[in-house]
Amino acid sequence: MSTSPERRYADRIEEFSDRHPHVVDVVLVAALMGCASLGSMLTLPGADPPDQDGTAAAFMGVACLALLKHRRHPRVAVVVSAACTVTVIALGYLLTPLLLAPVMAALYWLATLTDRPTTRAYGLATMVAVTVAAAISDSMDHLSLLLRTIGPFFWLLLPLAAGNMTRLRRAYLQAVQARAEHAERTREEEARLRVTEERMRIARELHDVVAHHLALANAQAGTAAHLVLTSPQQSQKILTDLTGTTSSALRELKATLGLLRQNGDPDSAPLEPSPGLARLPELVSACASAGVTVTVTTTGEPQPLSPGVDLTAFRIVQEALTNVTKHATTEAATVGLSYSDSRLLITVVNDGPAAAGAGPAAAGAGPAFGAGALHGFGVMGMRERAHSIGGELRAGPRPDGGFEVTTALPLQPYGAGERATP
Repeated sequence: MSTSPERRYADRIEEFSDRHPHVVDVVLVAALMGCASLGSMLTLPGADPPDQDGTAAAFMGVACLALLKHRRHPRVAVVVSAACTVTVIALGYLLTPLLLAPVMAALYWLATLTDRPTTRAYGLATMVAVTVAAAISDSMDHLSLLLRTIGPFFWLLLPLAAGNMTRLRRAYLQAVQARAEHAERTREEEARLRVTEERMRIARELHDVVAHHLALANAQAGTAAHLVLTSPQQSQKILTDLTGTTSSALRELKATLGLLRQNGDPDSAPLEPSPGLARLPELVSACASAGVTVTVTTTGEPQPLSPGVDLTAFRIVQEALTNVTKHATTEAATVGLSYSDSRLLITVVNDGPAAAGAGPAAAGAGPAFGAGALHGFGVMGMRERAHSIGGELRAGPRPDGGFEVTTALPLQPYGAGERATP
């Protein structure tokens, strides 16, 4: 945005005034003394000047010298300069803008340095005093009363308006500077919050990938070791599935870590598409090889999901089945997908025996589902994923044994933002 030359010069003068205030004050007072002295010598054509030249010069000198205190005492400067000017006008000197220069400068600084009520009170009082003095002065008897009063009124109104505009401009610049400083202070804090949010998201992603595949690999290896002597063929099949599980883990880890290495280079290798519910059969097959039979039921008409919702739904089902594989003693689980007009309801249930003589919590968190699942990062991560896209999640033991995870996800996310990462 370009700045006009006049504005640049005004800014330079204001900067110089801020750096050398006393020098500027002395120069202005000297200039005003010259204006007042010249104004006291002016008369109308054919009129004789008053005889009190020394008296007028003394009063106007006092009026100008009072302006040296305008920064700390602007009210005193206005009162002294106005009183001296009114006295000189009453002595018969011609009322001109040059004679009004000291009081005009005092009114300008008053409007610049004080608040609006103070400016109104002192400005109105000064205008009334000068106007009354002009009305009764002998120097303009041949002029009408309107002409004698309207001139001083508008000449004194001018510095009040100019000072008010200057005060408003300074207040605006201070507000802009304050906003800029506030934005600078909060920028680093916002950056830290974004970094923390990103770290939490990556931590959830790595937890889901590593925990799921390691749990499946551990279950598959244990089952294969148990069946290696009694059923070599089944053991060999499980070991083959174990190879696929580890390969899938490596692929997802590579994709996740590859995302961290992306720098916007168009020549960089493309990332693997984000997993979604389309990979649910693969997940069910991997759980089956680990000894857990998963049944998937779908109600309602399946609808297309946004990438963020699709990824969240898959990760929640994956983490819930991982917890079944790690903690539950049951060999079966049920995944229910229910589509409605605006949301997707997912239910993951595993059956387990209720503990004798214990309440529902103990029954669900006991042999059917270990208590570690409730206090680990799995349920926390599932809940954070659901909330990040505007969904809800409930996880807890069932009254008749087992554990249940229920989440309701919107078909289109409306939470804190959608990021579909591998």
